[in-house]
Amino acid sequence: MTGPDDRPDARAADPAGPPAPGEVFIVLTNMPDAASAERVAQALVAERLAACVNILAPCRSVYRWQGQVERADEVPLLIKTAKDRYPALQRRLAALHPYDVPEVLACASADGLPAYLDWVLAQTRPADVG
Repeated sequence: MTGPDDRPDARAADPAGPPAPGEVFIVLTNMPDAASAERVAQALVAERLAACVNILAPCRSVYRWQGQVERADEVPLLIKTAKDRYPALQRRLAALHPYDVPEVLACASADGLPAYLDWVLAQTRPADVG
């Protein structure tokens, strides 16, 4: 498997230097099953809204919904995107998601390997942009 380290540095010639902390967001959502997780992950990466989506092992969620304590088996997605692409990712994720109120939590990265952060930023540029 290849990874970001196997690709040329997307911003090597950029005099602005390494990405600032917080330019990369890590987004968490849960899907009801593996098929919907695959479908959403594929769409987000294909549309350049995410550089990478990790489909994690199924988990059991316990939550309160409409006054009742519920349990459900879910498939978590860990999504990496650029800060400036997050609003579009959030809208698209809400449109693709089968839940009425999907969990969508975003955290700015406090730090990271500069080459990986560069790769995330490069992979989330629209196709017609450098």
